[in-house]
Amino acid sequence: MAQPFIEAFFDEPTNTISYLVGDPATRTAAVIDPVLDFDMASGVADTGSAERIIAFAQAHDWRIAMVLETHAHADHLSAAPFIKAHSGAWIGIGAHIRDVQKIFRPVFAMDDLKTDGSDFDRLFADGERFAIGGLDVEVLHVPGHTPADVAYLIGDAAFVGDTLFMPDYGTARADFPGGDARTLYRSIRRLLALPDKTRLFLCHDYKAPGRDDYRWETTVGEQRRDSVHVHDGVSEDDFVAMRQQRDAGLSVPKLLLPSIQVNIRAGRFAEAEANGVSFLRIPLKWKNGGDRQS
Repeated sequence: MAQPFIEAFFDEPTNTISYLVGDPATRTAAVIDPVLDFDMASGVADTGSAERIIAFAQAHDWRIAMVLETHAHADHLSAAPFIKAHSGAWIGIGAHIRDVQKIFRPVFAMDDLKTDGSDFDRLFADGERFAIGGLDVEVLHVPGHTPADVAYLIGDAAFVGDTLFMPDYGTARADFPGGDARTLYRSIRRLLALPDKTRLFLCHDYKAPGRDDYRWETTVGEQRRDSVHVHDGVSEDDFVAMRQQRDAGLSVPKLLLPSIQVNIRAGRFAEAEANGVSFLRIPLKWKNGGDRQS
């Protein structure tokens, strides 16, 4: 079985890892979960992180043919359209992105948003296969964090998005709209049913207490033995109780509101208004309910 070339790109402001995954025989590559730099305070977007990936690909003779999203991220904006514009790549995501679009369309009053997934070029079904050059890719639907999460199994490597973190840190939260801790547990057990030597490449790392370096690669065997949340022996009910209690104390991701609006459009901003500027919406909620202006 041909094995992929993998280069990781870590974005410390969002603790996100993007990947260039390539077939050495054909020099064809995919970019997984690219980051668009965005400063919430100023509203300034920047393509520096994506430019690093493109520059690396050009310097090492990789042809970027596709951008693969593991899900609609809530903690960073996607740079998929920028990479598509510079490489001709198509953009793919799990077919259940349609469910996520339907959930968030009314939240942000995005009346122009299509909920058929057509902002993306390809929608993947569970078990679907496609190729990166000569590399076979299998799509695994692993919902729970969101309804649309997928993992990409490429040779002995699985790119698992936000389902799992490093064994010493744990697992993804499951309290976003459409998320479910019980579903997440079952998705994780599906991943951990892969051979023990399967390498797992993660989308985030936050450095567990006592660890001084960032890490984003582990294995199925390490997770089954060492994961603080889902090692062998942790029951589904125990996981659900832990996850629900932990999620109740987590703060909202800093970039959640802009990220969701952009990422469910395949990384695109809303159409510019008459003044030539695109805008993001912030739904207003009073802490204890009611209308404080009346």
